[in-house]
Amino acid sequence: MGVLQVVVLALVQGVTEFLPISSSAHLILVPFIADWPDQGLAFDVALNTATWLAVLIYFRSDINSLVKGFFRSLARRSCSGDPDAAHAWMLIVATIPVAVAGLIAHDLIAGSLRSLTVIGVSSILWGLLLYISDRKPGTKEFKGVSWRTVLAVGCAQALALIPGTSRSGITITAGLFMGLSRTGAARLSFLLAVLVGALAGASEGVGLVGSEVEPQWGLLLLGFIIAFFSAYFSIHFFLRLISSFSMTPFVVYRVLLGIILLSMV
Repeated sequence: MGVLQVVVLALVQGVTEFLPISSSAHLILVPFIADWPDQGLAFDVALNTATWLAVLIYFRSDINSLVKGFFRSLARRSCSGDPDAAHAWMLIVATIPVAVAGLIAHDLIAGSLRSLTVIGVSSILWGLLLYISDRKPGTKEFKGVSWRTVLAVGCAQALALIPGTSRSGITITAGLFMGLSRTGAARLSFLLAVLVGALAGASEGVGLVGSEVEPQWGLLLLGFIIAFFSAYFSIHFFLRLISSFSMTPFVVYRVLLGIILLSMV
């Protein structure tokens, strides 16, 4: 794996991971077009860890409050009157559907679903659904989120295992349909990403332990740094953008990407 491949894939991962355009689609598409060899599990772990750390640090204040609320609920054995504790449990329960779906459908997702046809159709279909949900966004922010809303978003998140769907895209779409504002839906999506990223990282880490391939530490570090900073600034500018504008630019991009992919089949 060369430096150019590392830089491009790290940028692609960092920029697309938290935008509603599917990072998995781009990470499958770019090596396919460039005819690059598989980057290997160690590199995937490095990039995923970098983007997970970026969202963790960006929302460190929210996460700190949620963690404290979670431990208060354990001590009191109740979430009553404690919004942070309730939100922490909501996020935990909402992560269960994607975890179960990942275990059940792992082979299918890693195999036949990783095709240009599936990615193209998913990109268009879920992009159009995002457009519909974004026509009349709600006004509720994350602080006022309900169990019903978080569970609906959590179930929708399981669909993101299908390449081309976009985890952030499908969760933001579900949040908008449930009456959240654009920023409220995005914040919920990002906070869910912390738990999902931790689970995915743990799973990949277990696989890496049994690997006999010697990692290229210099390239891994380069990819980690690029992915971290590109993800951090991507989150920042995305939240600023949707506070004033609609999701339409992302919808247009998704549809055009899907059309291009289907034309390549």
